[in-house]
Amino acid sequence: MLLMRVQLPNRPGALGAVATALGMIGADINLVEIVAKQGEIEIDEFILDLPSSETVESMVAACDDLHEVQVQWVRNYPRGGGIDTDLELLRRMSADSSRAGEILVAAAPLVFRAQWGLLLEVSSAPRVSFSTPAAPALHATVLRRFQPFDRTHRVKLERGWLPGWAEHHAVVAPIADSLAVVVGRQGEPVFFRSELARLEYLVGASGGTAHLDDQPPAAASNSPHRTPIATPLYIRDNVVS
Repeated sequence: MLLMRVQLPNRPGALGAVATALGMIGADINLVEIVAKQGEIEIDEFILDLPSSETVESMVAACDDLHEVQVQWVRNYPRGGGIDTDLELLRRMSADSSRAGEILVAAAPLVFRAQWGLLLEVSSAPRVSFSTPAAPALHATVLRRFQPFDRTHRVKLERGWLPGWAEHHAVVAPIADSLAVVVGRQGEPVFFRSELARLEYLVGASGGTAHLDDQPPAAASNSPHRTPIATPLYIRDNVVS
């Protein structure tokens, strides 16, 4: 399954033209999400499957052949990853961009079948700025166990990592230069690569919400996905993945 971000004209029929072009090469569109509308430009994301006879390059070409349409990037998207839940969470974060990090952390235990979540301020000594009810109270020394805060990664926490606490697995992901999310799960299983990919997508989107609102249309598609789990399958020059 693929996730594709496309810039297109903000006018009637433009989205339909993209969908028709994708249909002509046999693409199966699962969902379309409007990311932003700014003046004459619209940014949409497509979750889709390609037939084995087609390539990412042919899909990009089919869209780019349309007038004023440009594919910004294409990435793998984990199949069966709770797409409806992810999109609803993205809508909530977009509706209240100043609290996007808190909204993501509050939903993380349900979304990732975990026990707790933390939002950290990491510009100097790390500290918890928001947490779910089941999250432990952690001081700066313990929080440093979750470093680095500038890339998505797993952390294994052995039994007794806090007095009386069982073994946990955690995943850390940056939202912005000074913020990071931690999601904790007691016991097994470890966080799968598909779960890391979903979290990477969600934190990238939450970090980019205000960016899309504040920048001129030409920069609207530059959502700052940081250190992707997998290298984008396609990315246009000068577009941040």
